[in-house]
Amino acid sequence: MKTLRIVLAVAVVAALAAPAAVQAASAKTYQVTGPVLAVDDSTITVQKGSDKWEIARDASTKITGELKVGAKVTIEYRMTATAVEVKSDAKAAKPAKK
Repeated sequence: MKTLRIVLAVAVVAALAAPAAVQAASAKTYQVTGPVLAVDDSTITVQKGSDKWEIARDASTKITGELKVGAKVTIEYRMTATAVEVKSDAKAAKPAKK
């Protein structure tokens, strides 16, 4: 089975300067719905088809109802980059042959 890891950086966004937090807050939101397979203080794992989705959470995550294994949930989340590594373009690096 494929495990999808989606990292939510709510605490990091809150710690950033106000303009950056406003920009991050306007990021597109997504949803995943399915039964809860596991839940702890930092993650909620949901079954979607044959995939397991592990969604990060923290103290600021709003939960309505009783969150427990077996409950059907809809989770709203945002994708936030935590690191970016730019790779050089091998074709552009080679000098053109004449």
